[in-house]
Amino acid sequence: MAMNTENQWGMRGLSPNTRFAMSVNDLLTGDAGMPALRGLMRTDEPMSKHTSWRAGGHADHYYVPADLDDFANFLQESPHESIVVIGLGSNLLVRDGGLRSTVIALHAQLNDLRLIEENESGGLIYASAGVACAKIARFAARHNLAGAEFLAGIPGTIGGALAMNAGCYGSETWEIVAQVQIINRSGHVFIRQPGGYTIGYRSVELQHELTGTVETEWFAGGYLRLPHGKQTESRQRIKQLLAQRVDSQPLNLPNAGSVFRNPPGDYAARLIEACGLKGCSIGGAMVSPKHANFIVNTGNATATDIEALILMVQSRVMKATGIELHQEVRIIGDARRLT
Repeated sequence: MAMNTENQWGMRGLSPNTRFAMSVNDLLTGDAGMPALRGLMRTDEPMSKHTSWRAGGHADHYYVPADLDDFANFLQESPHESIVVIGLGSNLLVRDGGLRSTVIALHAQLNDLRLIEENESGGLIYASAGVACAKIARFAARHNLAGAEFLAGIPGTIGGALAMNAGCYGSETWEIVAQVQIINRSGHVFIRQPGGYTIGYRSVELQHELTGTVETEWFAGGYLRLPHGKQTESRQRIKQLLAQRVDSQPLNLPNAGSVFRNPPGDYAARLIEACGLKGCSIGGAMVSPKHANFIVNTGNATATDIEALILMVQSRVMKATGIELHQEVRIIGDARRLT
C-alpha cells in the first residue's frame, strides 16, 4: 500500500533518498517525536549473506526488528513503500541487481516458541514467524506431542512454511494449523482462521471475498494443534527423516531446497532426470547429480546463473514432455544494478 511520504514527514523539496535517510535516522533515534526503533538497521546489505543459495545482490536497507512490537512500529512509522519480509532465506533468490526495498529479517528475533495449552486430546503450540521449523519439531517431541516431526525436514522458518504450505514426507504445514497471527502493512496485528484461506499444494491464498479489502500482510506466527504422542517415538521419527534427507539431498552445497513443484501425478525430479539434465550447469550453478530438483551453487554462482539454469530446465522439460514445471522458489529483485 503506497504511503504519501511528503505529507507524513513534511519534507517537501528534498530528494526521495534524502527524505528516506532522514526518516530512518529519526526512527532510529526517536527524533521528531517518533518512537525510536530498537532493532538493527543496515544499508546496502549483501543478500548473499542471508539466502541459502549464497548468491544475489544487495538490499538498499536491511532491518532486524527487536520483536513483534518493534516490527509493527517500523511498519507504522516508516516512510518507504516497498517491504520484503524474509525468514532464513531458504526458498529465495535475490537477483544480482538487488532490491530497492527494505528487507525485514524475522529469524533472528521473532523466535517466541511456547506450549500455550494442553488437555486430554493434545496441545497447542505458538511459534513466532522467525522460528525454524526444525526447532518446532524438536519442541513438540520434547512435550510429547506428535504430528510435527515432518517439520524437521523443512529448511526454513514457520513464517515461510505458512506462506507456501511447505511440506515433506507426506505431510503439509496447514494440516496442523489451528489459527495464524497476522501483521499488515499498517502494523496492526490480528488473528485469522484457516477458513479464511484457500489451501493447496504449496499454495496459500486469502479467500476471494477478502483479497479486495485487505492491505499487504504477512504471517507473524502460527498456532499449531497437535495430538499427544511419545517423545521417544517422535525423536526417532525425526532422526529417520533427517537421515533420509542427508541421503537424498545435496546438503554439502548451497541450495534452496526443491526448485520446482511436483506436477500432478508425477515428480519434478523424475522429469528433470529423464531429460538428462542432472549435472547440467550454467556458470557456477548446477543441477545436482544427487537430486535433480535441486540446483546447487558450486562455489561462484551468481543469481543470474541460477535463474538462467531454472529457465533452461523448464524449457527442456516442456519441450521433451509437454509438462510445465512451476517454480517453488521465490525470485525477486532487479536483474542488474540500477545507477
